[in-house]
Amino acid sequence: MLSNKTPLPPLSMYRITAKLFSHIEKSVTSSFDTEGKKLLQKGLENFGYKEAHDIAVLASREGEDHVLSDYIPKDFDRANKYSEITIYGLMAKLFAQVTKVVVDVYGEEGKEAIKEGVRTFGEERGKGIVQRAAHLGMPNTIENYLSNYDMGRSNLFEFENIFKPQLIEQTFTKCPFGQQWADDNMHEYGILYCQMIDPAVAKGYNPNFEVEHDQYILKEGVCHFNFKLEDHTKKD
Repeated sequence: MLSNKTPLPPLSMYRITAKLFSHIEKSVTSSFDTEGKKLLQKGLENFGYKEAHDIAVLASREGEDHVLSDYIPKDFDRANKYSEITIYGLMAKLFAQVTKVVVDVYGEEGKEAIKEGVRTFGEERGKGIVQRAAHLGMPNTIENYLSNYDMGRSNLFEFENIFKPQLIEQTFTKCPFGQQWADDNMHEYGILYCQMIDPAVAKGYNPNFEVEHDQYILKEGVCHFNFKLEDHTKKD
């Protein structure tokens, strides 16, 4: 029986951004220790302490436990660095700047550390989607995945979902993350997020989820996915 409870609201992008940084921080410092911390500090400085501070404050206010504040000095330039960029663009910029300093120093090892941070970030979010579905009395089947997704889709995203038995085909023709990375010529850093995030979220939601991501906005101009998940309960 389904619950009569109200669906939980999406996580704010401030919470999601702070959560992403925390996972990257854990992976990078695990791989590169104090030098990793210095690079993360430099990446945030390049991004902008004022914007990072605002994200950290709002994320904390909404209940997110994160480490973003640990990398923001007490005294910093309070002027806004980006006046007309949405939080989606800010998250993309923060990710790219932090990734760039790590990858430029450590190369392939740096890429793997960043990707591992994105993987654990995605899996945590996927487990959260399970909880969101369970709140409504729904199991973690393919039918309940997108309807309980934890991130709101603003009109900055343009996409189409085609639902088939045990399959969701999804195509994005517009993505504010990809657009920001393209605008900033940060393709090689942003793509590390794109390569990891959707399979990781899906795997956290259900370990049997298979995700085929065969086209990328940063490469082919569109993102195309096939999400596959058999309903094993119907076989029993």
